[in-house]
Parts: sequence; structure tokens; C-alpha cells
Amino acid sequence: MSGVPMVERDDAEQPRFAFGRNWRDYLALVNEERIAAAMASLEAMIGRGAIPGATFLDVGSGSGLSSLAAARLGAARVHSFDFDADSVACTEALRRRHGAGTSWTVERGSALDEAYLSSLGTWDIVYSWGVLHHTGAMWPAIDRVARLVRPEGLLFIAIYNDQGALSRGWRAVKRTYNSGAAGRAAVLSAFVPYFVIRGAIGDVLRGRNPGTRYREYKRARGMSIVHDWIDWLGGYPFEVATPEAVFQFVRARGFALERLKTCGGRLGCNEFVFRRIRE
Repeated sequence: MSGVPMVERDDAEQPRFAFGRNWRDYLALVNEERIAAAMASLEAMIGRGAIPGATFLDVGSGSGLSSLAAARLGAARVHSFDFDADSVACTEALRRRHGAGTSWTVERGSALDEAYLSSLGTWDIVYSWGVLHHTGAMWPAIDRVARLVRPEGLLFIAIYNDQGALSRGWRAVKRTYNSGAAGRAAVLSAFVPYFVIRGAIGDVLRGRNPGTRYREYKRARGMSIVHDWIDWLGGYPFEVATPEAVFQFVRARGFALERLKTCGGRLGCNEFVFRRIRE
């Protein structure tokens, strides 16, 4: 498979998946249909009318598609940052190609860097989809990012679902992927056919065309299923949490849950929209 991300390492003990290289390949697929899907998905969770005129902070922007969606929906100001330099470059490229006329800034930063986060001030909407569980310190990251929400503002996060032993098994798969070229090849050769076959069988059992799920996936958030497969197989560091654990942790920091979308106890992310309670 071309464009398969390599491995970046912070140190000898901590393999880190090169998310930005995956998003760099995805950029060629971004078109108005995908942008419209991302806008609809963002608005469905945050609420129609909540984004126009609001400030929007994208923590771990990845491809930059969600930031673009917020800008297109009328956010007064959008700021995107990511730890991965290639992700920053992807977001900046998307801003140049599709974000003309918007108030949108992009830079490199870390969700664990307290000094950097302090410099950002507070925001109406703080968004981090599928990012904080890859920092290597998920709970501190959630805590620090939550501080960036102004009173009555919104925190929208998506966190991998805790499936117990199954999640521990996936962690081993991800470590294998990031162990080197041989491990990466072994994981891809085993799991990409598995994903394809499992999906096709599921479609046939439901009596629908096997290609339908790919079209529906694009419409759901504007993403690419193949790039998301790679992101899933390689995404490391990797942490998980139950919906209850996330709810309790964020509520203790002065937030009320406004919207919850779970993955039904399966593999994937649970999505949360919290509102900061004015003290």
C-alpha cells in the first residue's frame, strides 16, 4: 500500500505513529463533497447555529478538515494546532486551498505543553476528535484542554472506547505496527483484508451492496475509510476510556454533558459535547 506512514519516536521507549504522513495522502481526496459532510457532522454534534460567530480551537488538527468545516460554518476565528509537523503542514495546505477569506491560523503545539496552552487563552468551542488518547498522557491532556473552554463554552472530544481485554489486544497490534518495517507489513497484510472481508460479509447479510458502506463512510464525516484504517492500526500511543469514566472526569472539572454519541460498546470513539458551567 503506497504512502503507508513510517514511525516517529520521541525516545527509544515510546514509539509514535506518524499521523501526519497518513493525512498527507488523504489531502488529495478532499473535495467539496467531503467538506460538506464534515460541516454537517460538526454541526450535528455541536448544534445548529452554535458555530457562527464563535471562536473555535482545534486541538490536534490532523488533516485540518474539521477546522475548515468550522471556518466554513462561520466561526469568527479558528486556530488549529498539532504536535505532528506533517499534520501541521497538512492543515496549512488545506487552509490555503479551501479556506480563503476565513480567519484561520495554524501552528505546531502540544496538548501536554502547559506553557503553550496558557498562551492560547479561552475559547467558545474547544474541539479534539480522536486525539487526546494518542498523547501518551490522556487524562492530563483532557484536563489541560478543558481549561481552554470559557464559561458556558463547549468542549467536544472523542475518545477511544474501553473494551477491556480486546483493547489490550489492539494495543499489542499497534505496538507491532510501530516496531519497524516487518511489523508494519505483518499488521497491514493481516488486518486490511480482514476489514474488507468483514465489511463485505456484513453488507451481504444486511442485503445491501458491499460498496454502500464506503459511500456512507465518506458522507458521515467526510473522511476516508482506508486512511482511517491505517490511523487505527498504527495509532500509538493508545489509551482508552469508558463513557462513564470520561463523563465523571470532565464533570468534576465544572462541565455538564450536553450530547453523547457512543460507538455502542464496540471498537471506535465515543463522542462527548460538554458545556462549561458558569461559576
